[in-house]
Amino acid sequence: VQLQASGGGLVQPGGSLRLTCTASGFSFYYYTVGWFRQAPGKEREGVSCISSSEGSIIYADSVKGRFTISRDNAKNTVYLQMNSLKPEDTALYCCTAGSSIYRSPTYWGQGTLVTVSS
Repeated sequence: VQLQASGGGLVQPGGSLRLTCTASGFSFYYYTVGWFRQAPGKEREGVSCISSSEGSIIYADSVKGRFTISRDNAKNTVYLQMNSLKPEDTALYCCTAGSSIYRSPTYWGQGTLVTVSS
């Protein structure tokens, strides 16, 4: 099983980034996929997740209205569009896959670093 995240980088406050995570080694279509993040010295935080049927989407309050999650099952890929970025969004972002939006993920990727700074 692999979850390969990309798209991180350095961006100024107010800017945008799109993270991409490509999965392999499991039946992507049947899994809830999402993103967690961890900033230096802080606990890991769930950012967003999307169910297999796209019928359920959850966002952390801290990113609502700024981030959008989507998935392309044909490409085994999940995206996180991040707009109006703030310095407090700086973190390592990891993509995940699991059986339900109500359970902890089963699979974790290595992550991509997002730094928001002027």
